[in-house]
Amino acid sequence: MKQSSFVFGRLLPGFSIMDRYIVGETFPPFLFGVGAFSSIGVAVGIVFELVRQLTNANITLDVAVKVFILQLPYYISLSFPMAMLLGTLIGYSRLSSDNELVALRSCGVSLYRIVRPAFLLGLAVTVMTFTFDQLVVPSALYEAELTLDRALKDEDTLLTKRNTLYPEIGELTRSIEGEKQDDTLVRLFYAERFDNNEERMYGVIVLDRSEPLFDRLVFAKSATWNPEDNVWDFYEVTSYAIPPDGSYVNIAKFDRHRYPLPRAPLELAKERDYPQMNLVQALDRLEIVKSSGREDQIRKLEIRIHQKFAIPFACVAFGLVGAALGTKPQRTSASRGFGISVLVIFTYYLLMSIGDALGLGGLIRPWMAGWLPTFTGIAVGVGLLVRAAKVG
Repeated sequence: MKQSSFVFGRLLPGFSIMDRYIVGETFPPFLFGVGAFSSIGVAVGIVFELVRQLTNANITLDVAVKVFILQLPYYISLSFPMAMLLGTLIGYSRLSSDNELVALRSCGVSLYRIVRPAFLLGLAVTVMTFTFDQLVVPSALYEAELTLDRALKDEDTLLTKRNTLYPEIGELTRSIEGEKQDDTLVRLFYAERFDNNEERMYGVIVLDRSEPLFDRLVFAKSATWNPEDNVWDFYEVTSYAIPPDGSYVNIAKFDRHRYPLPRAPLELAKERDYPQMNLVQALDRLEIVKSSGREDQIRKLEIRIHQKFAIPFACVAFGLVGAALGTKPQRTSASRGFGISVLVIFTYYLLMSIGDALGLGGLIRPWMAGWLPTFTGIAVGVGLLVRAAKVG
């Protein structure tokens, strides 16, 4: 173990000898944690399902291997904070049990200075986790879903989304005198199904209330987005103009008609799950959802966006907690450290669920809901360090 510490320490030229030595002690169990926690996640999350599909002859072996490889980055990313906890816990426990921490403190080195390498390593793993989450995980998960869909579905139903509904909320002028209403329904867009291969909507119905003298009800057999002119092209269209009192209906029919609607319905139809979106895509989706006025969806997406920052920062929180627990004067074996890590991680995700429930219920702000478990972990880690410093 000591030899590996010095070998790894050569890779950290900007660190002091003590920092390199401590990081070298924590890095091997960190790598062990990445492998162990990733294996558990993969076994629970995808292997059982892929084996079931293989057994039922729904997919071939090459499809199963491809899906497995594409989903693997997601579970590796989840394992980084957990492995950070295990690495610092075992590394600092080894230093404590061999009285090396006692020797350092007898030389006047404070406990906070001893824990600094764990904090810096936590920051480094945080940056690595965030980068991995943004550049690799979303696209890999989305490609895994497409691959599995192609294997399980017929070509006619491949990537067909049904019942796309987009309400546009805004300011509305309802009379010739210019009477305005705020935060009310301006347009309601509905498509019975969406073919992702053609990027075409079918069975389109639009309720348009944006014109002051009448409401417009539009039926179209299909519709496509025209990116050159930023409008929708409707095909086989029947349009009804209905005054507010419903006194008469003006009917018009077109083979093709351009309609100035936003692109948002297309983005909703192509919607990915939250783990399949990077930060830029999530922010774009948030702007679309905000225009729909659906507060529950807005809060949920805002919480997920904050979690894209908060979960990587859990590496810092877990690093502090693991280092503080490891400084206690007893040796922590790999099995015991793994058990402690599982307990701490369970508590973290329990707090995440509580934060979700409070945030979605509107009891706390979305940013607070997203950061609740990470802030709690940092507070616990700092508290344990202060207590350990006073005892020592």
